[in-house]
Amino acid sequence: MRYLITGGAGFIGINLADRLASLGREAVILDNLSRRGSEKNLAWFQQRHPGAEFHQCDVRDAASVDAAFRRYAPFDAVIHLAAQVAVTTSVTDPRNDFDINALGTFNVLEAARAADCAPAFIYASTNKVYGGMEHIGVVEQNGRYVYDGLPGGIDEDCPLDFHSPYGCSKGCADQYVRDYARIYGMRSVVFRQSAIYGPRQFGVEDQGWVAWFTIAACKNKPITIYGDGKQVRDLLWVGDLVDAYLAAVERIDAVKGRVFNVGGGPEKSISVWTEFGPMLERALGREVPVSWSDWRPGDQKVCMMNIDRARRDLGWTPKVGVEEGVERIVEWVKNNLDIID
Repeated sequence: MRYLITGGAGFIGINLADRLASLGREAVILDNLSRRGSEKNLAWFQQRHPGAEFHQCDVRDAASVDAAFRRYAPFDAVIHLAAQVAVTTSVTDPRNDFDINALGTFNVLEAARAADCAPAFIYASTNKVYGGMEHIGVVEQNGRYVYDGLPGGIDEDCPLDFHSPYGCSKGCADQYVRDYARIYGMRSVVFRQSAIYGPRQFGVEDQGWVAWFTIAACKNKPITIYGDGKQVRDLLWVGDLVDAYLAAVERIDAVKGRVFNVGGGPEKSISVWTEFGPMLERALGREVPVSWSDWRPGDQKVCMMNIDRARRDLGWTPKVGVEEGVERIVEWVKNNLDIID
C-alpha cells in the first residue's frame, strides 16, 4: 500500500510514517518543514529508512500540492495532518491560521478528488470544534473537574461550537472533509482528536502540553500552570492513534463519510497538574517546581472524549495507559536532550 502523509515530518506524521515503513508499506512525506523539530524528525526517519520519499511542499500552494499528487500518485490513502496547531497562534495571526488549516485542507481535498486513484482520506481534526461546551455542567470531584452526569465524555453528537480562530479553521476543514464524502463520493473520514503525546514530540508551552512539561522538567526550564491544575484532558499515545488511522483505512468503504472521536476516553483522562504532576515526578524521581498564573481565555475545565463509536466501528481500543505513556516519554526526552531546544 502507498500512503501520502501531509505534515508527515511532524510528531504524529513521522510516527505514522515509521510504522508504515516497518510494515513494508510506502509512505510519501509531504511537509514544508516549518514546524519546530520537523527537520530533525525527517533526518531520523531517513536514516532509519534510506530511500524514503520526501517532497517539500506547503499545502497553502494549490499548484504545489497538485504537482505532488501528479508526481507521486497513485495513493491508497491520504492522511492529512498538515496544520497550524496552536490556539494562541491563531489568535495573533488568524489569516495564516485560516490559510493553513482551512484553505490548505481544501487544496489537499481537491487534489485527492481529482486523482484517478480515489484514495481513502483521513483528516486529523480536533476536539476544539466542540468549543467551550458551556451547556455541559462541570463539577469538582476528588481534586479534578468532571462532567456532571456525563461520565463517558462527549460523543460525536455534541453540538459544534467553533471557538477561537483555530477552532473555526479546523472546524471548517472538518465539515469540508465530511461533506466531500456526501457530495463527491470521496472515501473521507474525520478524526476529532484529543491530546496526543509520545516520542518525537517537540512540545512548547502553547501546544503539546505533556511533552512540554516533560521537556521543561528535564531541562530545568520554568513551568507555569495556568488555572488551578485540576482541568482534565484525555490522553492518547501516538502509537494508539496510528492504530486508529490504519483501522480506518482498512475499513474505509464501511466508514466513509463518518466522524469519530479519537482520544483516550475516560480511562485515560488526567488532570493537567494535580494528577499529572505527581506522575511526572515519580517518573523523574524528583520534585518538579512550578509557578502558577491565571486561567487562559477559553481554557476548558474538562475536555474528555467518548470513543465508543471508534471502538465499535473501527474495532479499535487505545492500549497504552497514562502512567506507562508518561514513563515512555520521559525516557525518550532524557535520551534525546541533545536534539531538543
